[in-house]
Amino acid sequence: MGEAVRVVDANGVRTMTLCRPKEYNTITPQLRDELGAAIDSAQHDPNIRVLLLDAEGPAFCAGYDLGWATGEQAAESASTDHRAWDSASDLHMIGEFAATWAKLHDSVKPTIAAVTGWCIAGGTNIVFNAHMIIASESARFGYPPSRVWGIPEAPWTWVARMGLQRARRFMLTGDEITARMALDMGLVLELTDDDKLSDAARELANRVAQVPASQLEMITRSLNAVADHMYDPPASRRLGTLFDGVARHSQEGDDFVARAEEVGFREAVRERDRPFGDYGERKN
Repeated sequence: MGEAVRVVDANGVRTMTLCRPKEYNTITPQLRDELGAAIDSAQHDPNIRVLLLDAEGPAFCAGYDLGWATGEQAAESASTDHRAWDSASDLHMIGEFAATWAKLHDSVKPTIAAVTGWCIAGGTNIVFNAHMIIASESARFGYPPSRVWGIPEAPWTWVARMGLQRARRFMLTGDEITARMALDMGLVLELTDDDKLSDAARELANRVAQVPASQLEMITRSLNAVADHMYDPPASRRLGTLFDGVARHSQEGDDFVARAEEVGFREAVRERDRPFGDYGERKN
């Protein structure tokens, strides 16, 4: 059992649970590697028919663990040799994360994500790659780093989930998407009460798992091919990860990192989001 992702196999369903609840399941290289390994090992396991991704705690995933992410950029900015941003190294680093999340889309076994609480920033990079998403009423989606310091790694997932016009609207503003809004725009398949999410997700996974494995794989491959033809995910990821790096290393991005070093990351985020009145700044 991994330290960041717990894996349980039962009745043809592999459940992969993000288990860093005290850190709101924020993303680390270890979480990336453990989730990727769990997805990979299921692909040729005849006993696994469906992959179910969920999380412990009040938040599904609050994005990247910025203890290491901002630290690296701050160290670059403070370096005495004043070297230019290494775009190739940055692209490789972020590309590793994006390629791992893409395994949820590329999987030949159906993938289901069950989301409660915050699923924002890097959390959407993970979840939007799943074949189906079920959410509880407390779920909140969005990409607040769009306001400063990054863009989604795979923009195609936003277009596929909500259409081009809505993708523009929410990527350009970073605005919060409530669970009800997510259902109305087709981002999620269904909503449940918070205390019923686990049962609803497992019921769907078990229902799908009753279908013969060969049927599931052929259907999944055919639908993946449709998405690949419509959206060209590899190209979207390549551009998304490149432009994400450019956005993070803009003057505004460097200023944001410097401010986070000065007042702490949480306060820097509050200052960023305060004019918009959502996420942690929401009054109701």
